[in-house]
Amino acid sequence: MSAVTAAPSPAAGAATKPRESLLSRSAAMLVMGVCTAYFLVPIWWLFVGSTKSGEQFTGTSPLWFADVHLFGNVHDVLTYRDGIFLRWLLNSLAYTGGAALLGTLIAGMCGYALAKYDFPGRETFFNVVLCGVLVPATALALPLFLIFSRAGAANTFWAVFLPSLVNPLGVYLARVYAVASVPDTLLDAARLDGAGEVRTFFAISVRLMFPGLVTIFLFHFVAVWNNFLLPLVMLSDERLFPVTLGLYSWNTQVNQLPGLRGLVIVGSLLSVTPLVIAFLLLQRFWRSGIGTGAVR
Repeated sequence: MSAVTAAPSPAAGAATKPRESLLSRSAAMLVMGVCTAYFLVPIWWLFVGSTKSGEQFTGTSPLWFADVHLFGNVHDVLTYRDGIFLRWLLNSLAYTGGAALLGTLIAGMCGYALAKYDFPGRETFFNVVLCGVLVPATALALPLFLIFSRAGAANTFWAVFLPSLVNPLGVYLARVYAVASVPDTLLDAARLDGAGEVRTFFAISVRLMFPGLVTIFLFHFVAVWNNFLLPLVMLSDERLFPVTLGLYSWNTQVNQLPGLRGLVIVGSLLSVTPLVIAFLLLQRFWRSGIGTGAVR
């Protein structure tokens, strides 16, 4: 006599399925709300402060508007000392844009080579890259200054630009994305069709790795834009300052020149604008790139 096993009914399956409790949902919403406030309140304070005059900044509510002088304040920042802030902003764009583009290309090529080519010492090289991720930038600032001083390149554009090209985290991410998104069979088919390695990389692999490369570009862009210690150590000519170092130099003079406080606040608001624009323009690629890395 054979035993017959009854299939579980849909109602029984629904009864055993765990349901989200109201308490857990409320706790999750509370945590997300606190984190959102933590990140957005300083931005809101910065925006509100940028709309006020010097007297209103200290005499009115820090989180709400008084008389709006935003455009006048922006004009004052851009015209102060013959537009030195605009020069700092352009310097930051030159340092960051060039370093992020070239650094992403270099990281993408290195990560692709580590993922798709088998050569002696590959894992050793990759472990060295991982060690580079763990080394803080503060530990490298002084050795880099000594190297560039010995070469006569300190206090130049290249003293900030060239070290900013190195991106160990980008190499690591590029290897992860290359393994996950570039099939070996597709590369073999391209080689059989007569495509060279360089053409295969730029025509096929870059397109498949594009979400990951955008993610690397964004991380690199933010890191170089916010870099402060390296320009502080390397540069003494204020005409070469990035915007972060320029605002710091203004902030150190606030006690002697109280009028600079408003310029620092408005300048800080202007300095974060390129980061916001970059994230808004590239967020869809950024999200898909993080998803690819997370699946891997």
